[in-house]
Amino acid sequence: MFIKEYTSEFVGRWDELIDWEKRGESEGGFFERILQEHGAKTVLDIASGTGYHTVTLNMNGFDCTGSDGSANMVSKARENAERFGLTDVRLEEAEWTSLSSTFTNEKFDAIVCLGNAFTHLFDDTERRIAMKQIYGLLNEGGVAIIDHRNYDAILDNGFTSKHQSYYLGDTVDIRPESVSEDGVRFRYSYSDGSVHHLTLCPIRQDYVTSLLSDTGFQEVKRYGDFEADYNTYDPDFIVQVAKK
Repeated sequence: MFIKEYTSEFVGRWDELIDWEKRGESEGGFFERILQEHGAKTVLDIASGTGYHTVTLNMNGFDCTGSDGSANMVSKARENAERFGLTDVRLEEAEWTSLSSTFTNEKFDAIVCLGNAFTHLFDDTERRIAMKQIYGLLNEGGVAIIDHRNYDAILDNGFTSKHQSYYLGDTVDIRPESVSEDGVRFRYSYSDGSVHHLTLCPIRQDYVTSLLSDTGFQEVKRYGDFEADYNTYDPDFIVQVAKK
């Protein structure tokens, strides 16, 4: 379903939603620090979207390859990479459940899946297959970084947003049209009247941690809005860092 939701029009306006400059200020080098702490040099960004992290990680000295399940996103990421003078960045169209088919006999120091992307998967079996693919492509001692919205807060307390971490564009309003344990349908309303939707699976923090542990990761750390100490319901986004 989610590939169809990323229409060429929506993808063309995705960067308006993110605001690259504000996103960089918000993250404050968080992901670069995590990668450096784990000694990572080669990185695979499996949810590259329009290329924000693929581009910025390459610009910050990492050898980062990008992939995405949406051909529209891959095309936009390539356009953005070239805009920043990164003409040789590798970008692939690849599904999470078959990453090893695209990256045959390859290993990476780190794999990142950011931007709430992992919650596009609704089936537990598919999530476990995807996680095994991620694990298998990592070098020993490698690290996986996966983020997701704080669905515990959305499901238990209702939707709120501090609008400080991820989607920082001033011309887009994001809010759920429907919320249940089975799915959350978000409405993206642009100031010119354009409206788009994404349907996502509200996976809870403990579930994702258990999924990582079940896959074989030895150590999982969680961060709320980039802070190690946080109250379960306070952050808008959760980042889970797992070491192989």
